[in-house]
Amino acid sequence: MENLNIQTNSKVEAIFNNYPDLVQKKLSNLRKLIFETAKNIDEITKLEETLKWGEPSYLAKKGSTLRIDWKEKTPNQYAMYFKCTSNLVPTFKMAYKDIFTFEGNRAIVFQMNETIPEIELKKCIKAALTYHNIKHIPNLGF
Repeated sequence: MENLNIQTNSKVEAIFNNYPDLVQKKLSNLRKLIFETAKNIDEITKLEETLKWGEPSYLAKKGSTLRIDWKEKTPNQYAMYFKCTSNLVPTFKMAYKDIFTFEGNRAIVFQMNETIPEIELKKCIKAALTYHNIKHIPNLGF
C-alpha cells in the first residue's frame, strides 16, 4: 500500500543525528525496512514514528511497538526491540534460531559488521506491526 501515512515525532531526527555515523547508517537501514514492510501491509494506513524510552519507536494501530537502538556500553552491536511479554521473540527464535541472535524475549541483536537477512527480518517486522491480528494464530503463522 503506497498510501501509508507516516507520522513522525520531530524529536526522532535529533536522536538519529546523535548516533555515531556508522550507527546512523545501520539504524537508518532498520528504519527503511520498517517503512518498506508497513507500506506492503494493506491494513496499515498509518504508522507512528515516535520515541519510547528515548529510542526511535514504531507503532501501527493493530501492532506491537517496535524500537531500534544502539547502546554505548555495547558499541559493536545494535538491536530491534519487541514487547517482551508478547510471543514475538519466542516465535522468531523458533523460526530463525540459526539466522538471528536474540537478547532474551525482547530483541534481535545485530553486529555492526554483519549483513542483515532482510527477507526474514521483514517477516518479523510484519508480525510485530500486525501482532494483535495474528497473536491467536499458532506460532503467529510462521
